Amino acid sequence: MTDALLPLANGDTERCDAARNRRLLLDAAVALVDERGPDGLTMDAVASRAGVGKGTVFRRFGSRAGLMLALLDHTETALQQSFMFGPPPLGPGAPPLERLLAYGRARFGVVEVQGELLRSAENSGSSRFAAPAWAVGFTHVAGLLRAADVQGDIELLTYAVLAPLEATVVLHQLRDGRLTPERLVRGWEDLVLRITRPDSPE
Repeated sequence: MTDALLPLANGDTERCDAARNRRLLLDAAVALVDERGPDGLTMDAVASRAGVGKGTVFRRFGSRAGLMLALLDHTETALQQSFMFGPPPLGPGAPPLERLLAYGRARFGVVEVQGELLRSAENSGSSRFAAPAWAVGFTHVAGLLRAADVQGDIELLTYAVLAPLEATVVLHQLRDGRLTPERLVRGWEDLVLRITRPDSPE
């Protein structure tokens, strides 16, 4: 019996054993980031931690930039599962505006915990917007804006809503701007309310 095939983001397929090996490499990368920080993550170190040759890592991810983007998707799986299948208000069952606000809070929470990893992935030298995780989040937010009957250019409004949630922006505001996490969340929620309820009184 042959192994089942799983779809890849580029439309190709991979065998289940290859998918397991991919998870092994990504788990090794996560462990290294926890120990050394993103700047200490190298293809050699991942290969050594996973117990494979460096060529295996390069064949699987192509480059460190490819590894970082794959790692970004890997670390966001829990958030994606929560907003697609979890309980409300983040998951299905709550009104779209409540779900959108819950998504933002959850996104800020991920950045607080894994901000350096996300920052490094966003600035890895490969297109941040090519990562499947980014596309999933974008589609989710755009769908919530439409469900909330928001008027205007939904695509551009989705970019506007997501931009303040990028790890690079959040970490700059926290460290260089010395803004508190609470202030960032309140400001983002105010932005969302102005977009979704433009005619509401101040």
